[in-house]
Amino acid sequence: MLTISFPAQAFGTNCYVLADGPGEECLVVDPGIGIEETLREVLTQHRLKPAAVLLTHGHVDHVYSVTPVCGGELAAYIHSEDRYRLENPLSGSSLGPQLTGMLEQQFGKQVTWREPERVVEITDSEVVSVAGLDLEVVHAPGHTEGSVMFALAGVPEGVPAEAEVDRTLITGDVLFAGSIGRTDLPGGSSEAMERSLQRVVHPRPDSSLVLPGHGPATTLAREKATNPYLQGLS
Repeated sequence: MLTISFPAQAFGTNCYVLADGPGEECLVVDPGIGIEETLREVLTQHRLKPAAVLLTHGHVDHVYSVTPVCGGELAAYIHSEDRYRLENPLSGSSLGPQLTGMLEQQFGKQVTWREPERVVEITDSEVVSVAGLDLEVVHAPGHTEGSVMFALAGVPEGVPAEAEVDRTLITGDVLFAGSIGRTDLPGGSSEAMERSLQRVVHPRPDSSLVLPGHGPATTLAREKATNPYLQGLS
């Protein structure tokens, strides 16, 4: 599986491009702020054609470039409980005053939003089959109401065998290397996050490669052993 990741210009959000291989259709996951030029370079270098955009949740740092990427033709996939956020993820009620202020300070008040034309609402345990890839939707609320992870068989090309992973879990802002997503923003819930960690995240196979929404990749085995938020769960 061809997997390319690169950070957005703001908040260090990881954007992922997934494909069966060069010259194929691809999926774009979480196109954040200022990723358009880098994405074009990646698509050109590997001769890829976007088939859809997948969103782990509706925060602006993960969805800001979804409309330019979709271009009015491609569909954006998002969990039904976060669908409302695509109406205007820049609003204070969606993002919170602190992050809204940070965004305005960095990019100015000229930041605008246009809702994508085609939106597909996804639900827990649904399998999204696009671009020759099958991704299981894993609903894990807590960071937002509609936060999801995407699980798929196989791992990116180049992952060393000693990593002992045979599947991939794109976790968005549910799980990071050594930490988890914050729960104090509008729509967040520490109680929901705790349930998701215990009932959804921890039961996933240890052999999962974790591709988070921010920061470096990790493995679920490593997180179960070292992440303080997963300690004591069973």
